[in-house]
Amino acid sequence: MTGWAVETSVGSAAAHHGRDVLAGSGRQVWVHRVERPALVLGSTQPEELVDRAAAAAAGVEVARRRSGGGVVLVEPGGTVWVDVVVPPGDPLWDDDVGRATHWVGEVWARALARCGVADAVVHRGGLVATPWSRQVCFAGLGPGEVTVAGRKVVGVAQRRTRHGARFQVAALLRWDPAALVALLALADEDRAPAVADLATRAAALPVAENSLVAAVLDALPG
Repeated sequence: MTGWAVETSVGSAAAHHGRDVLAGSGRQVWVHRVERPALVLGSTQPEELVDRAAAAAAGVEVARRRSGGGVVLVEPGGTVWVDVVVPPGDPLWDDDVGRATHWVGEVWARALARCGVADAVVHRGGLVATPWSRQVCFAGLGPGEVTVAGRKVVGVAQRRTRHGARFQVAALLRWDPAALVALLALADEDRAPAVADLATRAAALPVAENSLVAAVLDALPG
């Protein structure tokens, strides 16, 4: 890996998501670690989706990102969260917002292979909707996202401004649909079906956090 400025930070999910890409920024990698679990809403999701009382009781922060998609439960040791930033005009920049994520997914697929997960597949089609994908990020599948054995393991969102494209990537080291559904304001009769469906959509990766981060950094194009 050459030409990338790498920074690791520990803090709240809200603080990580609130960071801006500054004018004149070059290629950057932001490795984010959270101090406590956080349920992160997509940019257009309603606040009413969250059961605030349940989140407070569980000690889960509620935050919002400025990129689209469904909620993500980010947990210390349970999620690998790495953002990459490329400036306009960079060889990795692509004006097509769907195609722009493909190289990001390829980086993660190469990283997973280096960690012993050899069958990772990068999704190059359009958005794949499922019954719960409007609510939960890992229920659906978008361009550049990564699956293993048909289940999503890496989610990708992006935010583009005149200063650059920020690709926000989360990989699952833990997948507990029941814990996530418990934080959502759903009707009682919807909870069990949601848990059952989500259990088939995503999976946890059998890799160590630090090893996966190191592999991602090694897999970045020069």
